[in-house]
Amino acid sequence: GVSRRQALWNAGYVESPDQLEGTSVTLAPPMLPGMSDVELTLADLWATRISPEMHPIEHLRPLLEHEGIYSIAGLADAEPRRRVKVAGLITHRQRPATAVGVTFLNLEDETGMLNIVCSEALWRRYRRIGRNAAGMIIRGILERNEGVTNLIADKLMRIEEVYPETVGKVPPRHASRDFR
Repeated sequence: GVSRRQALWNAGYVESPDQLEGTSVTLAPPMLPGMSDVELTLADLWATRISPEMHPIEHLRPLLEHEGIYSIAGLADAEPRRRVKVAGLITHRQRPATAVGVTFLNLEDETGMLNIVCSEALWRRYRRIGRNAAGMIIRGILERNEGVTNLIADKLMRIEEVYPETVGKVPPRHASRDFR
């Protein structure tokens, strides 16, 4: 029956058997402001690495759509071999020894996941962004083959650098699973 902020405040002062009786603070919590939808999503991700309510990119979707950036599900309507932009969080980074310098990324938004193929030259150029950015806008050529959709990347961009108004709406540290 309390807000999430009040529950967090109260959790810091719960009496437990290993405390002396009467040593906890019994003051009522201060009037705390409610959390916005973005704050709730980021708090969920921070605490549990998942958000049951909304994906962080979902908060940005109106801006991204206005700029012509596709959702991953929206790529089903895009023409193959065309240059498109998508945005999302990086969930995996892989560079198998058999891939001859090619790096594979997995991009996730609120609608699904997409395989991103980064050539060795592209990776050298955008290595810092590719290795460190949690949220990206990726431009590339859309490829479909036997029911599998890939994006052959030609540019990697941090969402926050392209759209400064998104700072604080994308998790600053989103742990991806990286393989070599």
